[in-house]
Amino acid sequence: MVHELSKADARRICVQAQLLDAPRPGSVLEVIRHLTVLQAEPTAPLSVPSADLVLWSRLGSAYDRAELVDLVDQQVVIEHQGYLRPSEDLALFRAEMSIWPGREPLKEWQRDIARWVETNDGCRREILDELRREGPLPTSAFEDTCEVPWPSSGWNNNKNVQMLLKQMVARGEVAAAGREGRQKLWDLAERIYPDDPVPDPDEALATRNARRLRALGLARARFAEQPGEPHHVGEAGEPAVVEGVKGEWRVEPTLLDRPFEGRAALLSPFDRLVQDRKRLDQLFEFDYLLEMYKPVEQRIWGYYALPILHGDLLVGKLDATAEPAEGVLRVDKVHEDFDWSEETRVAVAAEIDDLAGWLGLEVMYVD
Repeated sequence: MVHELSKADARRICVQAQLLDAPRPGSVLEVIRHLTVLQAEPTAPLSVPSADLVLWSRLGSAYDRAELVDLVDQQVVIEHQGYLRPSEDLALFRAEMSIWPGREPLKEWQRDIARWVETNDGCRREILDELRREGPLPTSAFEDTCEVPWPSSGWNNNKNVQMLLKQMVARGEVAAAGREGRQKLWDLAERIYPDDPVPDPDEALATRNARRLRALGLARARFAEQPGEPHHVGEAGEPAVVEGVKGEWRVEPTLLDRPFEGRAALLSPFDRLVQDRKRLDQLFEFDYLLEMYKPVEQRIWGYYALPILHGDLLVGKLDATAEPAEGVLRVDKVHEDFDWSEETRVAVAAEIDDLAGWLGLEVMYVD
């Protein structure tokens, strides 16, 4: 059976799956386990990184940032491949590590990486020995003794130690062990990861797809390969079509026909609800791009504009910056994508007030 959904149905499923409806969830760990990932993005124009903003969007001002710090310190939550994940999920990734550099048949780029790591095996062993003696350590603690540099003419050119550590993570040899200021610390993976049974790689992949679909609600079975956490879910869930949108989707069946109670929310630019730009356009008809990498004169909505959710619609963007020294949350612009109702304006203003209060600031509207 293929489920037939209206766009409103589809949007509500996505919002509910991301815990952005009412009532709010109960705890930090509940949110992280359900979402499966929080992007460990340090950019903080609002004086808090994205992971904290994502948790505040779900939990409101009851969220205490110290809770996430404690969960990381206790290794209940572990950073892996740039994302904070529940520690019990690491066995699903260790299954992939066991077949590094990838599933057969290998692509040529995977063979190239394997050859590069093998060529620099001496440096790899030195890193492991140093961690065994001294860990946890930052990247800067390791001497670059690579015999062959990383073959890139771009951003990662000659960042040999960083790229070798990345492959050692993928191999299951080292793991992120927290941070010292803005510096990531590394340690032996055996000291970080729980000693849980590692499933078969195919079983692990199916489980990850199913968990991802529960967190997304609606997704494509296949999606173009890209860095970061995938947006596709394989054959998880059940088939669905959305009115006015081409192609077939996979839907989380437990969210079908569930009553919906919406609310207002201000979202991190790295929030999973808005990261799949194609789905964002097809289902929400929302025009959005993170503009922090654009020159000032080319920005439309602001350096770190927050998407604004109201009910099952993304209705605008908030251009705001925290200025702790002045004690204010500076609101340069509330961009309305269309003419808002009074109810929407009141609900969004309440969320802005809540954000300022959570940050310990007063709202200052510039525009």
